[in-house]
Amino acid sequence: MKVTVGGSLKLAFRPWVEGLENVPAEGPAILASNHLSFSDSFFLPAVLDRKVTFIAKAEYFTTPGVKGRLTAAFFKGVGQLPVDRSGARGAGEAAIKSGIEVLERGELFGIYPEGTRSPDGRLYRGKPGGLARVALATGAPVLPVAMIDTEKVQPPGKVVPKLIRPGIRIGRPLDFSRYQGMEHDRFILRAVTDEVMYEIMKLSGQEYVDVYATAMKRQLAEAVKAEKDAEKAEKAELARAEKAEREAAKEAARELQQELRKEAEKEAQREQAAEQRRSDP
Repeated sequence: MKVTVGGSLKLAFRPWVEGLENVPAEGPAILASNHLSFSDSFFLPAVLDRKVTFIAKAEYFTTPGVKGRLTAAFFKGVGQLPVDRSGARGAGEAAIKSGIEVLERGELFGIYPEGTRSPDGRLYRGKPGGLARVALATGAPVLPVAMIDTEKVQPPGKVVPKLIRPGIRIGRPLDFSRYQGMEHDRFILRAVTDEVMYEIMKLSGQEYVDVYATAMKRQLAEAVKAEKDAEKAEKAELARAEKAEREAAKEAARELQQELRKEAEKEAQREQAAEQRRSDP
């Protein structure tokens, strides 16, 4: 299936690629990439001669029904590995274990150090747990990878892709053997991750943001919620003002009617009095 999917993607989108010579012909290696689109995990394997395995959420492989089975077959065919992501810590440990197993088989392992797709096309701080721990535990070289314009091919929330030509830049392998056996030192994990992210930034040309993408997504979601709440409150206040205005208009109309009735009654009384005076001898 990789041949079929990869061939179709290359034929339809004609992705350009730089640095293929940096990918080893054999043996383990880690491809650490920025993450702009859902399609990143398909375009990168499409341009490589070797199989590369990425982590995918287990739900893609366990959905019932015909559609679920087809989805599972597709993800397996393009080299996706299911990981149960229930619970943040469990998901991280499962991903690390899976990555180590892939590399111990002498294969290529793909990972997104940002942990999630960029919410706005910028490059975010890499999470130190997965990438660095897998690299130091296995001694595998790390190849920084930059996906270019894939977010334009399939923007978040869009199902039908646009026929835009994306690009891929693969950097020189980074050797972290000097830190071998130090995968539990958080300062070393941070240093390794930051070095990889710096190389990705140079390859991609993205603006770097020194916060986690997950935190930025929360901030954006909170900002959207706050904006919606403000709009809702504004509409409610406008509705209250309109209601108060209608009530005031009704009250003014009632007062006017009362004044008119009083005037009519007074006029009737005056006419009655005048009629009485005319009738008196």
